[in-house]
Amino acid sequence: MKRRFLLMAAALALAGCAANAPPQPVSALQLPSGWRAQAAGAPAATEAHVEQLWWQAFGDPVLSDLVGEALARNGDLRVARARVQEYRARLAQVDANRAPNLAFDGSPTRTRTLASSGKPYVTNVFQAELQASYEIDVWGRLASLSEAAGESYRAEQASLDAAALSIAASVATSYLNLRGLDAQLALTQSTLQLREQSRELARKQFEVGYSSRLEWLQAQSEYHAAAEQVPQLQRQIFEQENALAILVGGNPGPIARGLPLAELAAPGVPAGLPSELLRRRPDIARAEHNLAAANASLAATRDQLLPSFKLTAIGGGQATTLTDFLHAPTALWRLTALAAGPLFDGGRVQAQTDAAGAQRDQLVYTYENVVRNAFAETENSLGAIYRLQQQAVENDARRATAADTLRIAHNRYRNGYASYLEELDAQRTLYSADVGLLQLKTRILVASVDLYRAMGGGWSAKAQ
Repeated sequence: MKRRFLLMAAALALAGCAANAPPQPVSALQLPSGWRAQAAGAPAATEAHVEQLWWQAFGDPVLSDLVGEALARNGDLRVARARVQEYRARLAQVDANRAPNLAFDGSPTRTRTLASSGKPYVTNVFQAELQASYEIDVWGRLASLSEAAGESYRAEQASLDAAALSIAASVATSYLNLRGLDAQLALTQSTLQLREQSRELARKQFEVGYSSRLEWLQAQSEYHAAAEQVPQLQRQIFEQENALAILVGGNPGPIARGLPLAELAAPGVPAGLPSELLRRRPDIARAEHNLAAANASLAATRDQLLPSFKLTAIGGGQATTLTDFLHAPTALWRLTALAAGPLFDGGRVQAQTDAAGAQRDQLVYTYENVVRNAFAETENSLGAIYRLQQQAVENDARRATAADTLRIAHNRYRNGYASYLEELDAQRTLYSADVGLLQLKTRILVASVDLYRAMGGGWSAKAQ
């Protein structure tokens, strides 16, 4: 009883020497009450949309197939999955420290030694032991280590989710940009045919004396300017296809096409999106788990100055002949209770605790930055969709005016009331408006993808 009291007194004395934990940092994170940019008049999400994967909302089966291939075959995702398996094994390894440890030891030995008379003799010893040990986690240090490992594992799972979301968004963005380039190529090829017709008309007008050679040369120049755009767009399409093929986990090569750009529509964004949706973002979840892991590691580091308690039991048998060992060995056993703890470490544990506290503080600030960045990305995506839609309205009006201008200029030139310069200028204006229209349509679709990514995969309750 007296020995137990002395043991507990020593433990309490050492507990008073435990390292002091750094204070929790004061967070400066203030969340905005609402979004600066709001979707005006957007329809609410329907139940049919709720059950969809977000990339299926674009209605293009080829896009859905490409995203599915990327999620299954992308090299970065395969690396991320392997890291999750690694951290799962690390968690199992740390959890194993809280369980009893059993070990078996068998050692048959044959020894030739000298007797006191100087004559050699041979002895045989057969021995086997079963060892059991267990550390009593009085202060919760092992539990803190397990908690830290568990949070790190969950952080890696969130990293995998973040990588999957990023890959899916990158595939969707690349595919939509590809369809935008396809539409620009089709427009340029169509424009090239019109420029060829204008060039032929200018040549005939010049040959019969109705126009000057300058107008014919200008028509030729415009034709070659349009023709120059074709190989440039073909090169961009070629490179975009190769990049997308690599992204989906294949070799560089052609990419299948689905809906044309004109038939692709950005999903409607419902008004009044709650900011709580951002908690689904995997990068925010990862930051939360990393912070929880740092707190648990700090607790485990701080408790290193506290004594540890271990129980050890060893039992076995020993004999000088194999027959005796198998039938009637001499029983051997030992029971040990161990209490161990440092008395002086020169401040090593306190320094480790301070370092762990500083790492914890870094993760607090990292979490704040991740949350702020999430709000900024969502604001930018909402604002981009709204402003691009406004810009598209103005572009439609500009294009309608440019089309009327070209029609009038062409009739005036054909009937000899104006020079080819008027028609040439009208052609340029209409082509610029058409290209702008295609680029705006592509940018609106890409902005919708960015909003899906910013909202962690969508804005419905069951979005993935």
